[in-house]
Amino acid sequence: MEPLSVILKSPASLILSALILWMLIHAVRNREWLWALFIVVFPVFGAFWYFVSVYRYSGGGSMTQGFELPGAHDRRRIKQLQAQIHHLDKAHHHSQLGDIYFQQGKLEKARLCYLAALERDPQDLDTHAHYGHCLLRLKQAEAARSWIEGVVTENPKHDYGYTMMALAETQTALGQLDEAVTTWRRVLDNHSYARARVQLAELLARQNKKNEARAEVTEVLMDDPHAPGFQRKRDRVWVRRAKRLLSQL
Repeated sequence: MEPLSVILKSPASLILSALILWMLIHAVRNREWLWALFIVVFPVFGAFWYFVSVYRYSGGGSMTQGFELPGAHDRRRIKQLQAQIHHLDKAHHHSQLGDIYFQQGKLEKARLCYLAALERDPQDLDTHAHYGHCLLRLKQAEAARSWIEGVVTENPKHDYGYTMMALAETQTALGQLDEAVTTWRRVLDNHSYARARVQLAELLARQNKKNEARAEVTEVLMDDPHAPGFQRKRDRVWVRRAKRLLSQL
């Protein structure tokens, strides 16, 4: 790192130092210990490489962090899909592009892609569900409900329980707390998602069922150290919420 006097005299150095510190804090908060060490040893190169390789795919504060649809994508895939849409204009290409934009937090772009897919194939369950997810994140819960409920009614196991989780979140957003608790329990009958346990616990705490809430978040915190790396990265937002809730119970 540059001496403090040099940093204070140079705006460019000040911005670079802020970026390095930002990436280091992000790496530490997310328990990326090797990356943190790399940034400390090679500040400029390490921070830049961490930003390119990790930070921009981590949500970076995106409102969809912790709510990702299954799958991971990159810019090359966007280009491929845009080319396929240009030449073939198939519904599933529009829907897949919407999934990428959703994951990146570009919700309005995702919404338009899903609408384009529905115009070409109005019956596709995946598009119905993912369009509902998108409307929910756009704070249009009432509109989202009919899309998501329809999918869950036809296939309760759709998207490995992700669609039912979206239904529970929609019910919560609409103030239907008892219905949401029931839906979260249905999810947990078949899955052990931290996303489900933490949100169920938050609702139980609101209903003053503190012992039940404590049991749910404790299970999340006990499972986390033993989970594989990819799952821990996916669940870290929920682990933080579990810790915060437990401290309040």
